[in-house]
Amino acid sequence: MYGHAAERFGDMPAFATRQAPGKWRPTSFREMHRRGRELATALIELGVEAREHVGLLGDNRLEWILADYGVQMCGAADVPRGRDVTDAEIQFIFNHAGVRVAMVETRALAERVQALRGELPDLREIILLVPESGDPDGVRHLADLIERGRKLREEGDRRVEERVAGIRPDDLFTLIYTSGTTGTPKGVMLTHANMISQLENIPLDVACTDRIVSVLPVWHIFERVFEMLAISRGCCTYYSSVRTLADDMRDVEPTFMGSAPRLWESVHQRILKRVKNSHPVRRALFHTAYFLSHYYKESAFFLCGHALDLRNRPWWATWTLGTMHALRWLILLPWYGFFNAAVLERLRLVVGGAFKGSVSGGGALSREVDQFFNYLGIPVLEGYGLTETAPVLAVRTPEKLVLGSVGPVIPQTELRIVCLETGRILYPDPDRADLGRGRRGEIAVRGPQVMKGYYRYPEATENALRDGWMHTGDIGLVTFNDCLRIVGRCKETIVLSSGENLEPAPIEIRLLQSPLIEQCMVVGQDQRFPGALIVPSREGFSDRGLEADELADLIGRPEVRAMLEHEIRERVSAREGFKGYERIHAFTLLDEAFSTGDELTSLFKLKRHVVAEKYRRLIETMYNHSDH
Repeated sequence: MYGHAAERFGDMPAFATRQAPGKWRPTSFREMHRRGRELATALIELGVEAREHVGLLGDNRLEWILADYGVQMCGAADVPRGRDVTDAEIQFIFNHAGVRVAMVETRALAERVQALRGELPDLREIILLVPESGDPDGVRHLADLIERGRKLREEGDRRVEERVAGIRPDDLFTLIYTSGTTGTPKGVMLTHANMISQLENIPLDVACTDRIVSVLPVWHIFERVFEMLAISRGCCTYYSSVRTLADDMRDVEPTFMGSAPRLWESVHQRILKRVKNSHPVRRALFHTAYFLSHYYKESAFFLCGHALDLRNRPWWATWTLGTMHALRWLILLPWYGFFNAAVLERLRLVVGGAFKGSVSGGGALSREVDQFFNYLGIPVLEGYGLTETAPVLAVRTPEKLVLGSVGPVIPQTELRIVCLETGRILYPDPDRADLGRGRRGEIAVRGPQVMKGYYRYPEATENALRDGWMHTGDIGLVTFNDCLRIVGRCKETIVLSSGENLEPAPIEIRLLQSPLIEQCMVVGQDQRFPGALIVPSREGFSDRGLEADELADLIGRPEVRAMLEHEIRERVSAREGFKGYERIHAFTLLDEAFSTGDELTSLFKLKRHVVAEKYRRLIETMYNHSDH
């Protein structure tokens, strides 16, 4: 695929690196392939064997993907993690994977790996991706290896071509250790066949005229597939960061990007804050424009068959609702057209002027945020998958943009919904006319993207892959317009002492919509009622007139607790669709935020077991106090 891209797209830009605001340095497909072969040649000379595991620690940048080119073309597989990797994770992953050669992005990372050499008996080479002043001794530089490979190829060294020719479809492309949201990291074995199946089956219409911004962690398989897709289709990928993303979006005017829910939540809050602080006339114009857009788009979605259908509406109900939506659409059309051009178009410039859409993955989008952007005219195409499925299983497309779902499963993927108690197949059930649509259970899948297994972990592999089906651990259902809807997570389900089961994610999503709550986690396993750990938002309370330099100063104020109690009561209520046993009856405030690499994964998912253990005594105290 790398070779075909170089031949087909030649000197077109494949990647662009930000040098200054508005200034980018492009690298062509041909140059990437040439430098990748040179690096692979040097790695072979260095002793890297075919099917060996090479460590790769770093974040989004050209040197990362160049290192990936080199590793793939010498027939090896990389073992990637981000810069936020802990020393304990480095030690466990490198030893478990048998890493002998490690590529690291920064001097600080190189020094950390050097300091661990005594605990890493297999490691013999460290390669620094980006040279810095004062580099540690005994560390090789990526640029030097590429230069060495260039000379070897000029002398006629063609071992790379031999290695590439020897790669089999079931050879490892990458060995990704999960973030450990549920315990010890497991090495997910993804093959070349897994990756190619994704490039062949992901139904995204991108071509060589598209521009893609990269901001998610590239070591994560979701962003990785986006970059592979861009290479295969001839798109240029622009490397950005969370810090510069807003400026880069305006400058690059991307057409597509991979994203995470947290990014859209942040943009949503920023837009609403800007509207709140604007002139009353502008504020009124925005609310009028969004009101019209909301109901216009809602009717348009229904008429196009994009309305979520969980109950199998009879034909007469569909006809009646369709007539009502058609009338509303016609009435709103001229008003929407005017306000869309006059007001909403300016808001859409926050993602550039050429944006086609974004696939959001790595977690659930809240209903409010999902509707906001899609009704605003910024298509957010939520997808679903796992690291173990390379990762995409289902994704919304412009042709099947059903809000509240993650879209239909992609081609060549088989789906089952399995009863959690009995293991019986609820969908597809040939004995039912509706095939079992609308019935909840565990999602099980089978397809060419499913992993080879967990590396050196046969018990976990057997538990996940049963009778050829990958059991995801997620709870879902198939809608009556044949889209997948995610309801919760088997392992996250909280069982109260009353026997009631509740899913924490919908409650957390609702709480996080409060401007006063920065982060939260719902707890309550084996308790009488659910509780919550809350990280207050200093910015949110500042807007309410309560300033604080530190969170510790904020959480000690009685008025802060009172305001949060009111927010929780209002947002998790019967009026908002929550049942009595789902309402929060106790909460405790934390004086430090959850951080990436500790309580959060690189995609901001909660490591629930880490949080529960870290704050175990606080949780016990919260419930003991509530009992009194």
